[in-house]
Amino acid sequence: MSSNDEVIILGHGSGGALTNRLIKDVFQDAFENPILDELLDAAVLDIDGGKLAFTTDSFVVDPIFFPGGDIGKIAVCGTVNDLAVSGAEPLYLSAGFIIEEGLLISDLKKIVQSMRSAAQAAGVYVVTGDTKVVGRGNADKIFINTAGIGVIPAGRRLSPRYMQPGDVVIVSGTMGDHGLTILAQREGLSFSTPVESDCTPLNRITKAILDAGGDSVRCMRDPTRGGLATTLNELAVQSGKGILINEERIPLRREVVWACEMLGLDPLYLANEGKVIAVVAPDAADCVLDAMRSLPEGEGSVAIGQVIAEEEGLVLLETELGATRVLGMLEGEPLPRIC
Repeated sequence: MSSNDEVIILGHGSGGALTNRLIKDVFQDAFENPILDELLDAAVLDIDGGKLAFTTDSFVVDPIFFPGGDIGKIAVCGTVNDLAVSGAEPLYLSAGFIIEEGLLISDLKKIVQSMRSAAQAAGVYVVTGDTKVVGRGNADKIFINTAGIGVIPAGRRLSPRYMQPGDVVIVSGTMGDHGLTILAQREGLSFSTPVESDCTPLNRITKAILDAGGDSVRCMRDPTRGGLATTLNELAVQSGKGILINEERIPLRREVVWACEMLGLDPLYLANEGKVIAVVAPDAADCVLDAMRSLPEGEGSVAIGQVIAEEEGLVLLETELGATRVLGMLEGEPLPRIC
């Protein structure tokens, strides 16, 4: 290897700037086509006059069991959610397992039963799969790959390309809960009020958003790796618009804020596994918020900002002090293997 050769580092899996450059320079360059180039959470496929959403994901979370979930639950929810925020009704999943020699079968059963429960909660079926076993030291307990298929109703179109100045940016609840839960488990941190992952299927709340907002819903995303800040940056770049958010409106648990202050982290870059961002036209924002708040998973929904014509491709944060600064995309990898 020459001194000019680059190598993969953990930051390439962060979901942030390094991930985006890797996708653009390696994968998108190799596989370029109109469907892939949309860079949505799920590919939208035209099939015999109808539309299907198709997505895939891999899960390497460490630890494999954590408060609020496990690698099995997050594998199902993560794939269901990518379909749901694309406007699809999730239907079928595949599940591929790479298992390290030495994993307890009792732990594998717990993981599979957790997947079954999550699939039932989301109303989907695991219909096919694969299993491979590797030697000790050649993996870390278990990795899971999933793929999912869903149906997009006729006439439904969601994309950051449809975002317009004045559109309202809504989040469904507190940010950073999953990321802090994983960090606390790894580092043995404890809090006076227990913190647990927000891992949950989102297809019920995305349906409520679409039923309430109809064509006024521009797009939706689930802010997983890279957190709220990185996901908003992706929306700004893909829409060619600016986004202005108010720091005081962003819902955060006190425990998350305190822990981040202690550890030198920014909660806006911590992962979520059960929250949705919705961008909707201003005249539909109140109806969408009411619909979201009617569900347990959306009780904490709040509008945090708006789309602006200025500062194309940038996210601006209006701070508690009244100043405005650019909120960039995640750089590096502060917390690897969170999903």
